[in-house]
Amino acid sequence: MLLGSHLRRLRESRGITREAAGYSIRASESKISRMELGRVSFKTRDVEDLLTLYGVADEAERTSLLSLAKEANVAGWWHSYSDVLPSWFPTYIGLEGSAHLIRSYEVQFVHGLLQTEAYARAVVSRGMRGAGAADIDRRVALRMERQKCLVAENAPEFHIVLDEAALRRPYGDREVMRGQLQHLIDLSERPNVRLQVMPFGFGGHSGESGAFTLLSFPESDLSDVVYLEQLTSALYLDKPEDVAQYEQALKQLQQDSPSPEESRDLLRGLLQLS
Repeated sequence: MLLGSHLRRLRESRGITREAAGYSIRASESKISRMELGRVSFKTRDVEDLLTLYGVADEAERTSLLSLAKEANVAGWWHSYSDVLPSWFPTYIGLEGSAHLIRSYEVQFVHGLLQTEAYARAVVSRGMRGAGAADIDRRVALRMERQKCLVAENAPEFHIVLDEAALRRPYGDREVMRGQLQHLIDLSERPNVRLQVMPFGFGGHSGESGAFTLLSFPESDLSDVVYLEQLTSALYLDKPEDVAQYEQALKQLQQDSPSPEESRDLLRGLLQLS
């Protein structure tokens, strides 16, 4: 998807139509559209021809984009869980694993990267009503595997604003919630995690549209992506004007929320009350 987005920007900057781009690689206009949306695999030859058509002569830029094309065609570890995942979610996991900065706002429940196994099991069981124990186990295992990125050698920065509602809404029994609160306190002390809580007492705030995640990547020429999850699908936004609005909303949430240190104290208070 990131490569497709980059190819689209290159094409548009040269004023080349999708039809003309398709002709250059012996393909249809619709294939160019699918490539730019990241919905098909990439042939190295096609990417090379498109880069030439778009006037990309710099060898370093060509090498970087061709390398991205090869990576895009390699199945990630999460594909082995495709039988228990909604069709739109593997794309997100791939983007999450490639990001160097993950910024998010959550209101319904604790973000998946911060869930304990017991809490995750309660959330997954609620969301997969009627599913067998084996499927629930596999979905929980996937969530635990995702979390390894936060403690990896090149762990991303993770900035999260949790609405107080996510902390007070019970998933599982009392001990599950206590364990989850303690886990958040522990994780909030990691150097790459910035955790803030938006308290009920603040009232209305800039997260009125609901949960969202902003993903930023180490390659400077790749645009940020906004991920919006819906009941039966998800949206991936990368247009600068869309990304800018969500960035502003998150900055406002961070400014209006207590600091990470104050939020940690809030978590300790909730733990004592639980």
